[in-house]
Amino acid sequence: MKNALKSFLFFIFALFASPFTLLYFISLLLVNKNQSITFFSQLLCLLPGKTGVYFRAGFYRFTLSACSKDAVVSFATLLSQQDTSIGSGVYIGPQCNIGMCDIQQDVIIGSGVHIMSGSKQHNFEQNDKPIRDQGGTYTKVTIGKNSWIGNCALIMADIGENCVVAAGSVVTKPVPDNVIVAGNPAKVIKSR
Repeated sequence: MKNALKSFLFFIFALFASPFTLLYFISLLLVNKNQSITFFSQLLCLLPGKTGVYFRAGFYRFTLSACSKDAVVSFATLLSQQDTSIGSGVYIGPQCNIGMCDIQQDVIIGSGVHIMSGSKQHNFEQNDKPIRDQGGTYTKVTIGKNSWIGNCALIMADIGENCVVAAGSVVTKPVPDNVIVAGNPAKVIKSR
């Protein structure tokens, strides 16, 4: 009964979010998809409580590459890249910044986590040219299923399945499956 009620609520909130979804698709005629998803993410991240969670799920289901209807994207969490997928059973805590990534099923992301679009977003080799004008490369970061990322971690590389990333860790290199990592830069401290 509880799952049926949740499914019904997700459907209702998808309907409530449909004007924003329609505006998102219209905005693609004027700006690129990442500028548009950033704008709507900033707007919708301010809706508090369960209402905001259901509303965001209803919106992101139709605007991201993929988003499960039961995904929880908490208050003040910003998404900056449309090419993002969020799997079933995912919880993203408040005040996160999510770049281009694939968050697989049953991932838990604590508060204040930043998932960047890789580690090469900005080139800075030329001293005679502003960094903002030197370009960069965005890559999709994968967070493997059933992983947990602690508060305030910074993720720049793939995380394997069944992993734990300690709070405050800075992940600069890919993390293998079934390990616990901690530190800056993050290192394997234990197997799971």
